[in-house]
Amino acid sequence: MIERHEVEAFLTLAEELHFGRTAAKLHVSTARVSQTIRKLERRVGVPLFHRTSRHVSLTTVGQQLHDELLPAWDSLGAAVQRAIETGRGLSGALHVAFVSAAAAQLLAGVTQVFREQAPDCEVRIREAQADQLLRRIRSGEVDLGLTTLPIDDPDLTHGSVLVREAQMLAVPVGHPFARRGSVLAADLTRVPLVRLPGHTAVPPRQADAPPATADPTAGTFQEALTLVGAGQGALPAGAHARRYYARPDIAYLPISDAPALEWVLVWPADRHTARVRAFVEAAGSLIHGHGTTRQPPH
Repeated sequence: MIERHEVEAFLTLAEELHFGRTAAKLHVSTARVSQTIRKLERRVGVPLFHRTSRHVSLTTVGQQLHDELLPAWDSLGAAVQRAIETGRGLSGALHVAFVSAAAAQLLAGVTQVFREQAPDCEVRIREAQADQLLRRIRSGEVDLGLTTLPIDDPDLTHGSVLVREAQMLAVPVGHPFARRGSVLAADLTRVPLVRLPGHTAVPPRQADAPPATADPTAGTFQEALTLVGAGQGALPAGAHARRYYARPDIAYLPISDAPALEWVLVWPADRHTARVRAFVEAAGSLIHGHGTTRQPPH
Protein backbone atom coordinates (compact mmCIF):
# COMPACT_ATOMS: atom_id res chain seq x y z
CA MET A 1 0.00 0.00 0.00
CA ILE A 2 1.33 3.41 -0.93
CA GLU A 3 2.00 5.62 2.08
CA ARG A 4 0.90 9.20 2.59
CA HIS A 5 4.38 10.73 2.46
CA GLU A 6 5.04 8.86 -0.78
CA VAL A 7 1.90 10.30 -2.36
CA GLU A 8 2.83 13.82 -1.23
CA ALA A 9 6.38 13.47 -2.54
CA PHE A 10 5.24 12.05 -5.89
CA LEU A 11 2.49 14.61 -6.54
CA THR A 12 4.65 17.53 -5.43
CA LEU A 13 7.57 16.45 -7.62
CA ALA A 14 5.17 15.93 -10.53
CA GLU A 15 4.06 19.53 -10.07
CA GLU A 16 7.44 21.13 -9.42
CA LEU A 17 9.62 18.87 -11.62
CA HIS A 18 12.54 19.89 -9.41
CA PHE A 19 13.89 17.96 -6.41
CA GLY A 20 15.10 21.05 -4.57
CA ARG A 21 11.80 22.91 -4.81
CA THR A 22 9.91 19.75 -3.87
CA ALA A 23 12.07 19.30 -0.78
CA ALA A 24 11.56 22.93 0.23
CA LYS A 25 7.80 22.66 -0.23
CA LEU A 26 7.63 19.48 1.88
CA HIS A 27 10.15 20.78 4.46
CA VAL A 28 12.42 17.76 4.04
CA SER A 29 15.86 17.21 2.52
CA THR A 30 16.45 16.66 -1.19
CA ALA A 31 17.95 13.28 -0.33
CA ARG A 32 14.74 12.33 1.48
CA VAL A 33 12.65 13.19 -1.59
CA SER A 34 14.96 11.19 -3.87
CA GLN A 35 14.89 8.22 -1.50
CA THR A 36 11.08 8.30 -1.29
CA ILE A 37 10.66 8.42 -5.07
CA ARG A 38 13.11 5.54 -5.61
CA LYS A 39 11.23 3.46 -3.04
CA LEU A 40 7.94 4.19 -4.78
CA GLU A 41 9.42 3.29 -8.17
CA ARG A 42 10.67 -0.03 -6.84
CA ARG A 43 7.18 -0.77 -5.60
CA VAL A 44 5.60 0.14 -8.95
CA GLY A 45 8.32 -1.69 -10.86
CA VAL A 46 9.12 1.01 -13.45
CA PRO A 47 10.58 4.55 -13.39
CA LEU A 48 8.07 7.31 -12.76
CA PHE A 49 10.41 10.19 -13.67
CA HIS A 50 13.08 10.84 -16.27
CA ARG A 51 16.05 12.44 -14.50
CA THR A 52 19.07 14.30 -15.82
CA SER A 53 21.36 16.81 -14.15
CA ARG A 54 19.25 19.62 -15.64
CA HIS A 55 15.80 18.19 -16.22
CA VAL A 56 13.06 16.16 -14.47
CA SER A 57 9.94 14.94 -16.29
CA LEU A 58 7.26 12.33 -15.85
CA THR A 59 7.46 9.03 -17.70
CA THR A 60 4.36 7.67 -19.42
CA VAL A 61 3.60 5.50 -16.39
CA GLY A 62 4.33 8.41 -14.07
CA GLN A 63 1.89 10.63 -15.95
CA GLN A 64 -0.78 7.94 -15.81
CA LEU A 65 -0.28 7.48 -12.08
CA HIS A 66 -0.42 11.24 -11.54
CA ASP A 67 -3.65 11.65 -13.53
CA GLU A 68 -5.39 8.83 -11.66
CA LEU A 69 -3.99 9.58 -8.21
CA LEU A 70 -4.49 13.35 -8.06
CA PRO A 71 -8.35 13.38 -8.06
CA ALA A 72 -8.45 10.69 -5.38
CA TRP A 73 -5.91 12.60 -3.27
CA ASP A 74 -7.87 15.83 -3.65
CA SER A 75 -11.08 14.04 -2.64
CA LEU A 76 -9.35 12.60 0.42
CA GLY A 77 -8.09 16.03 1.42
CA ALA A 78 -11.55 17.53 0.95
CA ALA A 79 -13.08 14.79 3.12
CA VAL A 80 -10.58 15.47 5.89
CA GLN A 81 -11.24 19.21 5.62
CA ARG A 82 -14.98 18.65 5.90
CA ALA A 83 -14.40 16.55 9.01
CA ILE A 84 -12.30 19.35 10.50
CA GLU A 85 -14.98 21.91 9.67
CA THR A 86 -17.65 19.73 11.25
CA GLY A 87 -15.51 19.28 14.33
CA ARG A 88 -15.04 23.01 14.67
CA GLY A 89 -18.79 23.51 14.46
CA LEU A 90 -19.79 27.13 14.78
CA SER A 91 -16.38 28.57 15.64
CA GLY A 92 -13.67 30.06 13.46
CA ALA A 93 -14.39 32.55 10.66
CA LEU A 94 -17.00 32.73 7.91
CA HIS A 95 -16.23 34.79 4.80
CA VAL A 96 -19.28 36.20 3.00
CA ALA A 97 -19.26 38.32 -0.18
CA PHE A 98 -21.80 40.70 -1.72
CA VAL A 99 -22.17 42.59 -5.00
CA SER A 100 -24.33 45.64 -4.21
CA ALA A 101 -25.12 48.10 -1.43
CA ALA A 102 -28.55 46.56 -0.85
CA ALA A 103 -26.99 43.10 -0.61
CA ALA A 104 -24.50 44.46 1.93
CA GLN A 105 -27.34 45.78 4.09
CA LEU A 106 -29.15 42.45 3.94
CA LEU A 107 -25.97 40.57 4.88
CA ALA A 108 -25.43 42.92 7.81
CA GLY A 109 -28.88 41.99 9.11
CA VAL A 110 -28.26 38.27 8.60
CA THR A 111 -24.93 38.60 10.41
CA GLN A 112 -26.64 40.05 13.47
CA VAL A 113 -29.01 37.09 13.64
CA PHE A 114 -26.18 34.62 13.01
CA ARG A 115 -24.01 36.06 15.80
CA GLU A 116 -26.81 35.52 18.30
CA GLN A 117 -26.74 31.83 17.38
CA ALA A 118 -22.96 31.48 16.94
CA PRO A 119 -21.14 34.07 19.07
CA ASP A 120 -17.81 32.23 18.66
CA CYS A 121 -17.83 32.50 14.85
CA GLU A 122 -16.48 35.67 13.25
CA VAL A 123 -18.24 36.87 10.08
CA ARG A 124 -16.10 38.74 7.58
CA ILE A 125 -18.14 40.53 4.92
CA ARG A 126 -16.34 41.42 1.68
CA GLU A 127 -17.40 43.25 -1.48
CA ALA A 128 -16.86 41.59 -4.87
CA GLN A 129 -17.46 42.66 -8.44
CA ALA A 130 -20.28 40.73 -10.10
CA ASP A 131 -17.93 38.91 -12.48
CA GLN A 132 -15.61 37.87 -9.63
CA LEU A 133 -18.07 36.59 -7.03
CA LEU A 134 -18.64 33.03 -8.27
CA ARG A 135 -14.92 32.53 -8.96
CA ARG A 136 -14.08 33.63 -5.40
CA ILE A 137 -16.67 31.20 -4.02
CA ARG A 138 -15.40 28.30 -6.14
CA SER A 139 -11.78 28.95 -5.12
CA GLY A 140 -12.63 28.98 -1.41
CA GLU A 141 -11.58 32.62 -1.00
CA VAL A 142 -15.05 33.23 0.43
CA ASP A 143 -17.43 30.66 1.92
CA LEU A 144 -20.63 31.97 0.38
CA GLY A 145 -22.03 35.00 -1.40
CA LEU A 146 -25.28 36.85 -1.98
CA THR A 147 -26.15 37.26 -5.66
CA THR A 148 -28.95 36.82 -8.19
CA LEU A 149 -30.21 33.80 -10.08
CA PRO A 150 -29.57 32.02 -12.37
CA ILE A 151 -26.44 30.21 -11.15
CA ASP A 152 -25.27 28.05 -14.05
CA ASP A 153 -22.46 26.21 -12.28
CA PRO A 154 -22.73 22.52 -11.27
CA ASP A 155 -20.10 23.02 -8.55
CA LEU A 156 -22.22 25.61 -6.72
CA THR A 157 -25.53 25.35 -4.92
CA HIS A 158 -27.85 27.96 -3.46
CA GLY A 159 -30.52 28.44 -0.85
CA SER A 160 -34.11 29.54 -1.23
CA VAL A 161 -34.95 32.95 -2.68
CA LEU A 162 -34.51 35.63 -0.03
CA VAL A 163 -35.48 38.75 -1.97
CA ARG A 164 -37.40 39.42 -5.16
CA GLU A 165 -37.25 42.82 -6.80
CA ALA A 166 -38.49 44.43 -9.98
CA GLN A 167 -36.13 45.27 -12.80
CA MET A 168 -35.57 48.91 -13.65
CA LEU A 169 -33.94 50.71 -16.55
CA ALA A 170 -31.50 53.51 -15.73
CA VAL A 171 -31.50 56.22 -18.42
CA PRO A 172 -30.13 59.79 -18.63
CA VAL A 173 -32.60 62.32 -17.23
CA GLY A 174 -32.80 63.98 -20.64
CA HIS A 175 -33.67 60.77 -22.50
CA PRO A 176 -37.19 60.51 -24.02
CA PHE A 177 -37.80 57.38 -21.90
CA ALA A 178 -37.39 59.49 -18.74
CA ARG A 179 -40.74 61.16 -19.46
CA ARG A 180 -42.52 57.82 -19.39
CA GLY A 181 -43.84 55.99 -16.36
CA SER A 182 -42.36 52.64 -17.42
CA VAL A 183 -40.81 50.80 -20.36
CA LEU A 184 -41.20 47.36 -21.92
CA ALA A 185 -38.42 44.83 -22.50
CA ALA A 186 -38.90 45.40 -26.24
CA ASP A 187 -37.97 49.06 -25.73
CA LEU A 188 -34.45 47.99 -24.84
CA THR A 189 -33.82 47.25 -28.51
CA ARG A 190 -34.06 50.98 -29.19
CA VAL A 191 -31.13 52.05 -27.00
CA PRO A 192 -27.53 50.95 -26.40
CA LEU A 193 -27.26 48.94 -23.18
CA VAL A 194 -24.22 49.33 -20.96
CA ARG A 195 -22.69 45.89 -20.55
CA LEU A 196 -21.28 44.90 -17.17
CA PRO A 197 -19.52 41.50 -16.82
CA GLY A 198 -21.39 39.23 -14.42
CA HIS A 199 -24.36 41.61 -14.26
CA THR A 200 -27.49 39.47 -14.64
CA ALA A 201 -30.11 42.23 -14.71
CA VAL A 202 -30.28 42.34 -18.51
CA PRO A 203 -33.57 41.26 -20.11
CA PRO A 204 -32.88 39.52 -23.43
CA ARG A 205 -33.17 41.53 -26.61
CA GLN A 206 -35.19 40.34 -29.56
CA ALA A 207 -32.78 38.76 -32.00
CA ASP A 208 -34.41 40.50 -34.96
CA ALA A 209 -34.10 43.99 -33.50
CA PRO A 210 -30.48 44.81 -32.63
CA PRO A 211 -29.60 48.31 -31.41
CA ALA A 212 -28.41 50.89 -33.90
CA THR A 213 -25.13 51.49 -32.08
CA ALA A 214 -22.64 49.29 -30.23
CA ASP A 215 -23.16 48.67 -26.53
CA PRO A 216 -20.55 50.31 -24.26
CA THR A 217 -18.86 48.19 -21.61
CA ALA A 218 -18.12 49.10 -17.97
CA GLY A 219 -15.91 47.47 -15.35
CA THR A 220 -17.94 48.37 -12.24
CA PHE A 221 -21.53 49.31 -11.45
CA GLN A 222 -20.58 52.89 -10.63
CA GLU A 223 -18.72 53.15 -13.92
CA ALA A 224 -21.79 51.80 -15.73
CA LEU A 225 -23.98 54.47 -14.11
CA THR A 226 -21.47 57.14 -15.10
CA LEU A 227 -21.73 56.00 -18.72
CA VAL A 228 -25.52 56.20 -18.44
CA GLY A 229 -25.35 59.69 -17.01
CA ALA A 230 -23.03 60.70 -19.85
CA GLY A 231 -25.65 59.63 -22.37
CA GLN A 232 -23.76 56.62 -23.70
CA GLY A 233 -26.42 54.02 -22.97
CA ALA A 234 -29.04 52.63 -20.58
CA LEU A 235 -28.55 50.07 -17.81
CA PRO A 236 -31.02 47.43 -16.55
CA ALA A 237 -30.73 47.11 -12.77
CA GLY A 238 -32.62 45.91 -9.73
CA ALA A 239 -35.15 48.21 -8.10
CA HIS A 240 -32.79 48.74 -5.17
CA ALA A 241 -30.59 50.92 -7.42
CA ARG A 242 -33.20 53.71 -7.31
CA ARG A 243 -32.57 54.07 -3.58
CA TYR A 244 -28.93 53.09 -3.14
CA TYR A 245 -27.57 54.63 -6.35
CA ALA A 246 -29.72 57.75 -6.75
CA ARG A 247 -28.05 60.30 -9.04
CA PRO A 248 -29.27 63.68 -10.35
CA ASP A 249 -28.26 62.74 -13.90
CA ILE A 250 -30.14 59.40 -14.00
CA ALA A 251 -33.81 58.39 -14.02
CA TYR A 252 -34.99 54.87 -13.13
CA LEU A 253 -38.02 53.38 -14.90
CA PRO A 254 -39.71 50.02 -14.20
CA ILE A 255 -39.39 47.43 -16.97
CA SER A 256 -43.00 46.38 -16.59
CA ASP A 257 -42.82 43.00 -18.34
CA ALA A 258 -39.37 41.88 -17.14
CA PRO A 259 -39.15 38.97 -14.67
CA ALA A 260 -38.23 39.79 -11.08
CA LEU A 261 -34.63 39.46 -9.95
CA GLU A 262 -34.22 36.76 -7.30
CA TRP A 263 -31.47 37.04 -4.69
CA VAL A 264 -30.01 33.91 -3.05
CA LEU A 265 -27.07 32.79 -0.96
CA VAL A 266 -24.61 30.68 -2.99
CA TRP A 267 -21.86 28.31 -1.77
CA PRO A 268 -19.80 25.35 -3.08
CA ALA A 269 -21.84 22.15 -3.24
CA ASP A 270 -19.06 20.17 -1.54
CA ARG A 271 -18.48 22.67 1.30
CA HIS A 272 -21.81 22.73 3.10
CA THR A 273 -20.21 23.22 6.51
CA ALA A 274 -21.92 23.77 9.83
CA ARG A 275 -21.09 27.48 9.63
CA VAL A 276 -22.57 27.80 6.13
CA ARG A 277 -25.71 25.92 7.16
CA ALA A 278 -26.16 28.14 10.21
CA PHE A 279 -25.71 31.32 8.17
CA VAL A 280 -28.24 30.18 5.55
CA GLU A 281 -30.68 29.33 8.34
CA ALA A 282 -30.10 32.76 9.89
CA ALA A 283 -30.93 34.39 6.55
CA GLY A 284 -34.16 32.42 6.32
CA SER A 285 -35.02 33.33 9.91
CA LEU A 286 -34.46 37.03 9.24
CA ILE A 287 -36.56 37.05 6.08
CA HIS A 288 -39.37 34.93 7.48
CA GLY A 289 -39.47 37.25 10.46
CA HIS A 290 -40.66 39.94 8.03
CA GLY A 291 -43.18 37.79 6.17
CA THR A 292 -42.54 35.38 3.32
CA THR A 293 -40.13 36.35 0.56
CA ARG A 294 -38.91 39.82 1.35
CA GLN A 295 -39.28 42.78 -0.98
CA PRO A 296 -36.30 45.16 -0.87
CA PRO A 297 -36.75 48.83 0.04
CA HIS A 298 -37.25 50.95 -3.08
